[in-house]
Amino acid sequence: MTKNKSMFLILLLAVMQASAASSTYKAVRLTEKIVVDGILSEPIWENAPAISGLLQRNPEEGEPATQKTFVRIAYDEDAIYFGVRMLDTAPDSIVSRLSRRDNLSTEDHFALAIDSYHDHRSGFIFGLSAGGTFLDGVCYNDDWSDDTWDGVWDGKVRIDDQGWTTEFCIPFSQLRFKTQDEHIWGINFLRVIARRNEESWLVYTPKGSAGFVSRFPELTGIKGINPSRNVEVLPYTRLKAAYTHPEAEDPFHSKSEYSPDAGADIKIGLSNNLTLDMTINPDFGQVEVDPAVVNLSDIETFYREKRPFFIEGASTYRFGQGGARSYWGFNWSNPNFFYSRRIGRAPQGEEPDNNYADVPDGVHILSAAKVTGKLAGKWNVGTMHALTRKEIGQFSLDSETFKAEMEPLTYYGVFRTQREINDSRQGIGMVATLTKRQFGDQRLRADLNDNALSFGLDGWTFLDTSKTWVFAGWMGGSHIEGTPDRMTALQRSSRHYFQRPDTKNISVDSSATSLSGYAGRFHLNKQRGNVIVNSAVGFISPGFEVNDLGYFYRADVINGHLGTGYLWTQPGKVFRSADVIGAIYQSYDFEGNNIWRGVFLLWECQFLNYMEVNARAFFNPETINKYRTRGGPLTLSPPGMGYDASFETDNRKLWVLDLEVGGYHCSSNEWSSSIGVELEWKPSSNVEVEVGPSIEFIREFAQWVDVFDDPFATRTFGNRYVFAEMEQTEISANIRLDWTFTPKLSLQLYMQPLISTGDYNTFKELDRPNSYDFNLYSGDQIVRSNGEYEIDPDGAGPADSFSFENPDFNYKSLRGNAVLRWEYKPGSTLYLVWTQNRWNDQLDDEFSFRRSFRHLSTAQADNIFMLKATYWWSL
Repeated sequence: MTKNKSMFLILLLAVMQASAASSTYKAVRLTEKIVVDGILSEPIWENAPAISGLLQRNPEEGEPATQKTFVRIAYDEDAIYFGVRMLDTAPDSIVSRLSRRDNLSTEDHFALAIDSYHDHRSGFIFGLSAGGTFLDGVCYNDDWSDDTWDGVWDGKVRIDDQGWTTEFCIPFSQLRFKTQDEHIWGINFLRVIARRNEESWLVYTPKGSAGFVSRFPELTGIKGINPSRNVEVLPYTRLKAAYTHPEAEDPFHSKSEYSPDAGADIKIGLSNNLTLDMTINPDFGQVEVDPAVVNLSDIETFYREKRPFFIEGASTYRFGQGGARSYWGFNWSNPNFFYSRRIGRAPQGEEPDNNYADVPDGVHILSAAKVTGKLAGKWNVGTMHALTRKEIGQFSLDSETFKAEMEPLTYYGVFRTQREINDSRQGIGMVATLTKRQFGDQRLRADLNDNALSFGLDGWTFLDTSKTWVFAGWMGGSHIEGTPDRMTALQRSSRHYFQRPDTKNISVDSSATSLSGYAGRFHLNKQRGNVIVNSAVGFISPGFEVNDLGYFYRADVINGHLGTGYLWTQPGKVFRSADVIGAIYQSYDFEGNNIWRGVFLLWECQFLNYMEVNARAFFNPETINKYRTRGGPLTLSPPGMGYDASFETDNRKLWVLDLEVGGYHCSSNEWSSSIGVELEWKPSSNVEVEVGPSIEFIREFAQWVDVFDDPFATRTFGNRYVFAEMEQTEISANIRLDWTFTPKLSLQLYMQPLISTGDYNTFKELDRPNSYDFNLYSGDQIVRSNGEYEIDPDGAGPADSFSFENPDFNYKSLRGNAVLRWEYKPGSTLYLVWTQNRWNDQLDDEFSFRRSFRHLSTAQADNIFMLKATYWWSL
């Protein structure tokens, strides 16, 4: 669903155009102090040259803005100032809303972008809504943006009978630029008039084209200033109170636990272009909770990073996606060399046998530091280093307590650099990561790698002067070291499955003390004009592994696609814009098995009334499945067809509806179907409510249960691979309330109820490799007792029986939190957070929403309260 469209989303979609790219504008030196109050009363706002002439990108591309805007720019030795007068012939129709920072809804706002490096690729974004909401972020890769950066700056707005005005004060300490006598920067402006869905720019990118920062006109006249090397200190104090419900015999936990803490973040300007961020006893706990997920696959769940230290400047470490503005992938496990949630995750050591345990939820980060900026004015660089503590767990077994190491002392490091060449027509970069562990308990060496190293090179080149065609790609390698037991476990993990009995070229080496691999992907795209082309070929070798500090989920794959599409960018009689896209895709493993292929079609359109419809369909012929048996022999995946579609109403309205449906069908007993509704309500100018219920039905013909050794199962290499048909029903909802009292004070409420049930039936085993055939267990072969199934696989035959626990599940969860945020002075914030979690997994004979909801509502709740205060100093 497209919602809360701010300038960042517009930038991300490559918004703007170059009718004024050759223009030059001038800033004026101040001789008096400016009071930032939103009232343009100072003489400079009358005398400085005005910049005007904004042009529409929407709704009438290339036409003058319907309302005039005048921007004046001034500066002193500390900051740059912008005074903006936005005339409006209907000032009572200005949409003035209050929302939390960086979360603009459909409201009037003004934003500016500054390319202070003047590298035509990157920049800083600052904006204010008519209601006074702040937005800021950074531009990178010419077309993309990232709103995770929060600068320390000031701005005010004022609505009057002529329209509205705004003043910006942006300290030079928040920008990055070179030392020189006179500065030349890039500049751009955006004004949004919400009632018309009008977006007007000083310079905009034509629809169907590319390039944003590279189109900025020049800002001159700034002299006698120097890049700041100031020191910023942000100390914090925190008090956490947890009220939970441990068992009465638990020797480690009480119903009420309190934990105070303190630390500091420090930012130091190392040089004109390099900044050091470091922390002392960092508070890396996240404020927003992760969603509850029921994962029945063999793939690790990916969670977004939400901790401020890691999300700020995260685009610096993005690898393999420069140059081109769009990177498609179909069933491609694109490796992420740096996945910051590896740092501070839950301890990975296997717990010893116990009745009760006290193990930290996350590994404590002793310290972390990062350096970002430019070297020699040409190389973008970023490096991050973190040291995590050795974590000790406490355990109790049969009234005896003891301790065990659960995570060793660990160092994590990442280095990223990139350089644009020839006016950004080419680029080259590299990334390297290192993970090194110091084990106090040698037992953990069977659970974790000793060392992990990865390295990659990436780059791009445009193939023509208009930057229509672009070739981009990356290659990388990995090297892991550890004990033979650990390397054996890694080779047998779900990312590799070296133990497959019918594999030809790979096998488990139980004496190995290292594992190495390589990967790469190359793209050829046409990204200008109405006709687009998107193609790629990628490969991940069987031994490639980056999950110590990165994320990927499948090795041993060769993947490619070829796609094309047509964009209708100008309004017609029915549609305001539309596009149609088609693609074919294919995946093989390194032995030549065809493990996935298909055809994909996509249709998207926006009607003249701003309603949107998206629909896509895809068909997958029969292919080989090397993952279903989880390290066992190959099977077949039957052909299937899938679809999904969405409908969204005009998001400027008081009520906004988003309807989404989807499904996949292989046969009458193997299909899935889902429907979700998201309703947004704006009852007042400072309150937004979102309610998004959804329901999904899944019917699996061959859901994994377990594998059992049996020398008599000769057709399946001495193992019995047990499956079942499964009927799963999942009901969930995302509920949000945003209540903004002032631009600096807001309350956020979030709640996610989840009910997921699974009924396993018709148990069976794989009949033979390279098939989708199964042998059903008859009634006299199955005995169910005391929550277990006992299977006699061959009746009167010689095979031993085996048993497994009832795999049925009925998981009920309710997660939520409330966050009161007050920025009581620029850069200084007070948080009050309440988090609640409750769950229940009691099995019912059959699914009943009412009964499941009753179990959830009566489940005991764990409540956590946190008070945190930060104070920003600039030294």
